[in-house]
Amino acid sequence: MEDALSKPAPEDTSFRIRRAFERSFREGQIIFDEGHPGEYLYIIQSGEVELVRLSSRGQRVLGRLGPGQFFGEMGVVLGEQRKFRAVAVSETQVLELDALTFQNLCVENPEIAIRVIRRLAARVIELEKRLEAVGVDDLLRPIVQILIKQAKPGQEGAEIRTTLRILSEAAGMPMLDVHRGLNLLFEQKRLRLVDDVLITPDLEQLSACLDGD
Repeated sequence: MEDALSKPAPEDTSFRIRRAFERSFREGQIIFDEGHPGEYLYIIQSGEVELVRLSSRGQRVLGRLGPGQFFGEMGVVLGEQRKFRAVAVSETQVLELDALTFQNLCVENPEIAIRVIRRLAARVIELEKRLEAVGVDDLLRPIVQILIKQAKPGQEGAEIRTTLRILSEAAGMPMLDVHRGLNLLFEQKRLRLVDDVLITPDLEQLSACLDGD
């Protein structure tokens, strides 16, 4: 089936959208950066785009996309901030669609909505598989290391005043992975949450997660 966005007929609404929202980026130019508002979805018309996540450990390439593929949909669908950087690998042209335009386009071209739903479903499945493949020790170790560094003496033990995003950035891990790791520590009674403050009653017991087998 021909892509409704890549080769629209001149009379189609999609053609008018293409002419109105087409943008060009030179090689190495940042399309959007991590932490920016997720206002637009991008569909690649030509060239390549690299998706990169930055952390204390350096730069990690999440993927490289080409013509016909899209990115930035999570920001538009869920209203989230960008969780990665998008960079043009070569001279690149994209369609830039805001949330309202994207919604209208999905109404007029249901196959576009289906493509996005399939993409989101595939992402969830991929994430679940990756989480299953990650060992508990490998998951907890970087989180515990950061918690120990941030711990301060408190009335009921060591207190850690932080956020999920700060832990994610410091550990170089997705926030969902960090959330899963914290839940494991809660279940093991090594950590608890009181008034938005993480408390570990025994810092040595928390440190035992680093020992391994």
